[in-house]
Amino acid sequence: MSNIQEQLDKIGNLVDERIEKASGQIKDNARNEMDGVLKSEIQNLSQDFVAKFDEQTKRMDAVELANKKDVEGSMKLSFKGQIQKAVNDGALEGLRKGTHNGARFEVKSSDMTMANTNTGVVAGEQVIEDFKFDPSRKVHIRSLIPNGSTDAQTVRFPKESAYTDNAAATAQGSALGQSDFDVTATSVNMEKIGTFMKLTDEMLSDTAGLSSYLAARVPNKVLSIEDTEILNGDGSSPNLDGLFTDGAAFVTSGGAFDDAVESANEYDVIVAALNQLALSNYQADTILLNPTDLHKIVLLKSTANEYLRQQIYTGIQPTILGIPVTVNTAVTAGKFLTMDSRAATQYWIRENLGIEFSREDGTNFQSNFVTVRAQLRAGLTNYSPNAIVQGTFSTAKAALETP
Repeated sequence: MSNIQEQLDKIGNLVDERIEKASGQIKDNARNEMDGVLKSEIQNLSQDFVAKFDEQTKRMDAVELANKKDVEGSMKLSFKGQIQKAVNDGALEGLRKGTHNGARFEVKSSDMTMANTNTGVVAGEQVIEDFKFDPSRKVHIRSLIPNGSTDAQTVRFPKESAYTDNAAATAQGSALGQSDFDVTATSVNMEKIGTFMKLTDEMLSDTAGLSSYLAARVPNKVLSIEDTEILNGDGSSPNLDGLFTDGAAFVTSGGAFDDAVESANEYDVIVAALNQLALSNYQADTILLNPTDLHKIVLLKSTANEYLRQQIYTGIQPTILGIPVTVNTAVTAGKFLTMDSRAATQYWIRENLGIEFSREDGTNFQSNFVTVRAQLRAGLTNYSPNAIVQGTFSTAKAALETP
């Protein structure tokens, strides 16, 4: 850049010298004409100056474009931002002009921001800022367990199904006890989770309103279905193997605290469940409850009618014995789950959340609607069922209660 600038300055100075010399010739010439050679020099220098200037301008434009791409490439867009960028880049252009009946683009899950932050407006006769709706879940189950990605349709893993332990101290000359274990190859298929909704042509013409609406509703609709599958899926295709389905049941007979707790309550049940995990050499890191059950625990009182909430809240995050408590409406009221999430399970993503648009659905064409479909493919591998303890409060309290 600096080299071209120096050349431009040099050429400019030469042009100035030649013009000054030409002015002197004109004054000395009775016919006000300059020397032909000098005139040609000025013309050539001027053309050279323009060429060099254009070259520098093109280089500067190229650098500016490259810098812009670098900045855009390094920016992590929210879910709404990715949708708006895809629309601005022409993802829906064919659908709008009628040359295509559908459109599709994919959103990277690692870049998704699930917050319901909307700044768009709905186009119409009267402009109302933002969309009005009941909020979605703030925390989704996938964020509480390890995640992985795969290109396969099936994930297989070896799983210990039985173990016979005859290890013992043995006297000199005596035979050692034989220990055996069984390993089973377990397979989990990637299943499809999704939903759809309908938009009007007017919304397609309003990029800001469209991106706000989709960012607010689509991800959480799909993730709400996903929450239910991760927790309660029965394992029969197309359902996932849920944590409540595969997890070990709370021990109601022969447990460490059976018939040992007077006036057993929900707090006692969670402590006993944590103990059950510890006895299996697992370290609990997650407690899952329905909001009603958490607040029921918060309302517990001592015999002196004093709240026991200090055992739950030491700050904003509720905890029991230092283990974080997460509330989620996908957990059925009256149920509980504790787990060592790192040892228990892993969520595999085969296809990230994809968004598709199409007019080919029912009466869309004549009614001026476009169907939006959102779906993903994923699977859940539950490695160690004993790293999960789940149950119902009513049954567990009855098992703990003193006779």
